[in-house]
Amino acid sequence: MLWVINLIDKPNTKEIRAKHQQEHSVYMAKVDPQCFSTGPIQSDDGSENIGSLWIISANSRAEAQKFADNEPFFRAGVFQSYTINRWRRSPKHWHPELDPQPKA
Repeated sequence: MLWVINLIDKPNTKEIRAKHQQEHSVYMAKVDPQCFSTGPIQSDDGSENIGSLWIISANSRAEAQKFADNEPFFRAGVFQSYTINRWRRSPKHWHPELDPQPKA
């Protein structure tokens, strides 16, 4: 099943993020097979990251919580708040072509 983990940064955590970025990248590479989609939440003008959104596959809420608990930004105290909710993607409204990002 899929779980949405929505995390909002504490103010002024840019330096903490930078300090733990490498460790975060290693962790996300390790758990990549579990990730449906992940990425930063940005300010309205896109000038800064203000949180993270992870949609992951996990068998239970406890497993989703463990995913968050082990993530380096989470452990470093970057986040002010977060929610974990089970999610079911609608098969009717799936349009990856709407993503303006260049394909990797």
